[in-house]
Amino acid sequence: MNLTEPRELAPLLEAFLLASGKPQSLERLFELFEEAERPEPPVFKKALEILRKSCDGRAFELREVASGYRLQIREKFSPWVGRLWEERPQRYSRAMLETMALIAYRQPITRGEIEDVRGVAVNSHIVKTLLEREWIRIVGYRDVPGKPAMFATTKVFLDHFNLKNLDDLPPLAELREMEPDPVLDFDDAPVPASLQELADASAEPEEPKDETSFHTLLLELDDMEQGIKTDFDDLLRDGAAEPEAQVNVDVEPEVEPESEPEPEEDVLGVAEAREKLLAAVAALEQPPLSDEEDEARALAEAIENERREFED
Repeated sequence: MNLTEPRELAPLLEAFLLASGKPQSLERLFELFEEAERPEPPVFKKALEILRKSCDGRAFELREVASGYRLQIREKFSPWVGRLWEERPQRYSRAMLETMALIAYRQPITRGEIEDVRGVAVNSHIVKTLLEREWIRIVGYRDVPGKPAMFATTKVFLDHFNLKNLDDLPPLAELREMEPDPVLDFDDAPVPASLQELADASAEPEEPKDETSFHTLLLELDDMEQGIKTDFDDLLRDGAAEPEAQVNVDVEPEVEPESEPEPEEDVLGVAEAREKLLAAVAALEQPPLSDEEDEARALAEAIENERREFED
């Protein structure tokens, strides 16, 4: 094998990268050759370029990241390739992503400075998780009271996000163009159609409500009031004949019916209750009596009660 020929060196480099399964730096690739057979750096770079072009149209690609070169599946196939693993892809909270973004764009930065920008306290679990993933590291301590630690990103972070260096991060100006400016007047702000559809789909169906529930309630109360008035009018009409009969009894007390059947006790109870109800209704309809009229009425009722007891 002529290792000085880039076209012959390219397949060998492909074999190295496939076998390693992780990024390999140029220095590490140099070390894989004996000093006598080691190709020159320009030959290496030419072979890597040939390897990169040979991946066109294939499911994988040659990508240069912070730690070196690696062969990886193209991003568009990741949703299907991910089904090979039973565990679900990790999801990161908004707080963690905001913290990570601030460290990436403003490094070195302290925890207090992150809290000043976000306006809320940074959860210790977030910092611990980022340190355990080796996405961030402590690069020093700020020369202020308390000596807070300063955080910066690592090569592992760059490798994870397919970045060669921090210069590959999208400029903040591009991020602002990607996201619309915040609208302070939330009442008049238009809601994006996609968000509205998502909200409509997740909203629970509400029970149907009357459009004029208060007006309906007033109508129902009015109907109830009319019904009460009708009931009172019926009672008054039914009781109008009884005072007449009582007057006749008062005028002709000595006339007795030829044969008067003895009423049953329950009928007498119903009649007495009805008489009291009519009296109460009549009292509600009549204006209040004066003291003299009230005394005369009480005396008449007493005389009437004594007469009934005498007759019994």
